[in-house]
Amino acid sequence: MAVSISLVLLLLVLAVIFIRNGGLKVSHALVCLLLGFLLAGTSMAPTIAGGLTATADIVGGLRP
Repeated sequence: MAVSISLVLLLLVLAVIFIRNGGLKVSHALVCLLLGFLLAGTSMAPTIAGGLTATADIVGGLRP
């Protein structure tokens, strides 16, 4: 759960930065948001969540 909350906050911060810099239009952000909600309700949601968890574990295991 902590990974998903952190990921959501990171994506939110990136979206705000992109909108402020003009690189992401509000309409594009809304489409991405809608896509995320729609994907969460599909049968692909567990696969996506598993992939994100595996990626977070790999990144978390890296030592500088």
